[in-house]
Amino acid sequence: MDTDALTAGLLQKLRAAKPYPALSLTMPTHRRAPDNAQDAVRLRNLVSEAGSRLDADPEVTREVRAAVRKQLDRAVDEIDPRRALDALVVLATADEYQIWQLPRTAPERVVLSDTYLTRNLVAAKAQAQPFWALTVSADHATLFSGTSDSAHEEHIGGFPLTAPREAPNPQREERIGDTPSTFSGEETRQFLRTVDEKLRGVLATDPRPLYLVGLAPALALLDEVGESAKGAVGRVTKGAPADTSPSDLLTELRPALEARQKRFAAEIDGKLDEARGRRAFAGGLDEVWAAVREGRAGLVAVEEHYQQTVRVDQEHLVPVSGEAAGPADEKVREDIVDELVEAALDSGADVVFVADDSLKEHGRIAAALRY
Repeated sequence: MDTDALTAGLLQKLRAAKPYPALSLTMPTHRRAPDNAQDAVRLRNLVSEAGSRLDADPEVTREVRAAVRKQLDRAVDEIDPRRALDALVVLATADEYQIWQLPRTAPERVVLSDTYLTRNLVAAKAQAQPFWALTVSADHATLFSGTSDSAHEEHIGGFPLTAPREAPNPQREERIGDTPSTFSGEETRQFLRTVDEKLRGVLATDPRPLYLVGLAPALALLDEVGESAKGAVGRVTKGAPADTSPSDLLTELRPALEARQKRFAAEIDGKLDEARGRRAFAGGLDEVWAAVREGRAGLVAVEEHYQQTVRVDQEHLVPVSGEAAGPADEKVREDIVDELVEAALDSGADVVFVADDSLKEHGRIAAALRY
């Protein structure tokens, strides 16, 4: 699965307590050759490590061990290397398995617990900044789920929608003198009311920024007959054929996506400047980590590709190099940034990812504090 499938409801299920052992396997992957040649070897080694951990765990019975191994083997057989992104996460119990391809790197690790490890999923979802895009016309509406570099059509909430076709009515045309305008007919208004109703349901279940694509009369009528589209963050006034491809959609949306990103970056800079002015600002990994743990962070900004391995030393974070981090050292956290992101979101903070080097003077990560 991709990160845009990680809804709040699914995350809650993943975090729910499970019969021990719930196995989580994470590793970095590569999108292209020749680097991706090493991924299969890494995966094979991690699966072997997982088997050894299961064999050595006295809490795991023979039957459960065999069942978890079977689920893990099924997951490995299903992994498609052609879909590889920047990390792979495999989750398995005796009864199920899940495969996640992430656009954010994750360290090599095998974890046995009574819940799945979700920090890398949550951080990747936050970084991806998924959005909804609705293409709409007088007789069809298609919903797409997208990120900055990918999109796909969604079949949820009643989408795609097609207006019912009515047979021509010459007598009606004679009475009114002409064929009615496409966007003045009651049938079109009713169709767009239905679109608004379905869109409202999707946004309630999974709130995301919304982009609209369609001719100006279609977008104007959608605004007139409903409410859900009025909060759209970007609009592209261009015809939207029913067979619009995801790649064509991204091309059309690119200017709107880039414009919103610039507005968004300026807004985040303003919030951080305001926090500095009222002395409610934290900069650097150690300060932000402390603020998040205390529930004081209201906004956390992280550079896109910031990753750091640390050792926890008396509740402080001491950066270490990968070579200096022993695999058996329980105080070493390879994915501390992802862990921080998950903890911040759990505390109710907003988490945003910003361009690399934009927070260089603040240690790559910063927070505006509630108090």
